[in-house]
Amino acid sequence: MVTKAPAETAKKPLQTMRLPHISMEQWRCLIAVVEAGGYARAAEALHKSQSSVTYAVQKLESTLQVKAFEIQGRKAKLTPVGEMLYRRGRLLLEEADAIERAASRASAGWEAEISIAVEILFPTWLMFQCLDRFGRESPQTRIEWFETVLDGTPEALRTGQADLAITGIVPPGVPAEHLMMVRASAVAHPDHELHKLGRPVEYRDLRKHRHIIVRDSSAKRDKKALTLDVARRWTVSNMATSIGAVSRGYGFSWLPEDKIRTELQKGELKLLPMRDMTHRMQSLYLAFADRDGAGPGALRLAEIIKEEVKSACLAAGRELRDVTSR
Repeated sequence: MVTKAPAETAKKPLQTMRLPHISMEQWRCLIAVVEAGGYARAAEALHKSQSSVTYAVQKLESTLQVKAFEIQGRKAKLTPVGEMLYRRGRLLLEEADAIERAASRASAGWEAEISIAVEILFPTWLMFQCLDRFGRESPQTRIEWFETVLDGTPEALRTGQADLAITGIVPPGVPAEHLMMVRASAVAHPDHELHKLGRPVEYRDLRKHRHIIVRDSSAKRDKKALTLDVARRWTVSNMATSIGAVSRGYGFSWLPEDKIRTELQKGELKLLPMRDMTHRMQSLYLAFADRDGAGPGALRLAEIIKEEVKSACLAAGRELRDVTSR
């Protein structure tokens, strides 16, 4: 006997739903032609003959009685209807893939591997703590940790590269929980020219000096989307390189205070006396690529992250109260 699913409102009755006339393979061929830029490249990407890809797309068009492409010169271009078919077809394939992955995880129990994208502003030591605790509960589960920057984090969710993410940018339509606030401060080496002005540093002063920034890790990063318009800039690939460059006097930067405590204590870095906005606050969120399809391991790791972050924030608050009460 099969137990009925819980009743839901606004559901179309099953008996009134038509069976689809277009196969998944036909949708796949259409999408491949669009994304590969032509039938020959689509056939190569799908490991099919060009004639079979062409037939699949033509069959889709004839079944729906539409034209997905129109010839302009020597190139085939999507029609407005074709653009709609591409968007909806891609969503259909993504949803089908998500359902299969969710079912696979459910049947296998805890996942063999979990991937997580972590914005580099998140404290590294705290992530180690979370993963170590998770590892004690599920020692057989492998973890793939992507250290991401700016749009690279939500991109990892959108593309399915990561099962969950700690991100400062939440993709549209993705539910997310607020985790914590991270504070970044303007810093430079104590001997840097900005520390010799003898007055509060203004933004116009910064434009005369080299700015060290960490590159957006997304594939389609906008090179024009920079935090400060300066004449000189070094763009590096990771936070450690940025900290190293600033600590050696090669420029200034806004860096997360949690990641530069040692350099500040050693006197290798010094907070810049900014006239405005000495500190920048960034919210970090916990988000799933597919919350409904998440496996038990990913769900448990998310719970551990929330618990460890809460504990660390409470401890940081106690430390701050202890210092201010002395």
